[in-house]
Amino acid sequence: MQKTSTRTLYDYWNSIRGARSAPDRKDIDPTRIREALANTFILELDESEKFSFRLAGSHLCTSYCRELKGRSFSALWHERDGDAMETLIRAVTEDHAVALITFQGSTALQTKVSFETILMPLRHNGSTHTRLLGAMTALEDPYWLGVQPILEQRITGLRLIWPDDVAFEDTAREVATKVVNEVQFHNATTPASMPAVVYGRSARRYAHLAVIDGGRQ
Repeated sequence: MQKTSTRTLYDYWNSIRGARSAPDRKDIDPTRIREALANTFILELDESEKFSFRLAGSHLCTSYCRELKGRSFSALWHERDGDAMETLIRAVTEDHAVALITFQGSTALQTKVSFETILMPLRHNGSTHTRLLGAMTALEDPYWLGVQPILEQRITGLRLIWPDDVAFEDTAREVATKVVNEVQFHNATTPASMPAVVYGRSARRYAHLAVIDGGRQ
């Protein structure tokens, strides 16, 4: 986790869940995550069975130059990454993994900036299928961010984290393989530049996606 806001929210989420796979929505105290609040969001399952923003922090809305509350989270992603994101979201809501994702956001002028986002399961009315807790933070701070809205975003890397002290490497590898297969389906060629290290760990490249092996943190 590269950004303080990501780490702060993850540590808080991990502390309040206790022995559960996910904390309850009512357990969250915004005063405990003040330094991450502006980058924090909560997603809810909408009538179309997609996730939309129930709450979104001020820094996040500034990056997109618009209020995100009520807007579709699923619609933010490039159509080629739609299936991959749905698979990651199911890993969070159904398997109670934590998804750490990097992506590149582009504007209408084709200026680009990289972001880090984290998705964590959240209970609501006893279920983890309708709410998600997350944070999204720009890795750089270009002068135009907040003036030129982010209009399109592509996944560049992912990591699945299993917070409990149980080995889930096989499940993590299965989910990651499914995600990259979906990415490969939409990308016929692989870029020539293929970094071997992401987050300080060895990574494999599939099309434009970097995948880190290993299920536990």
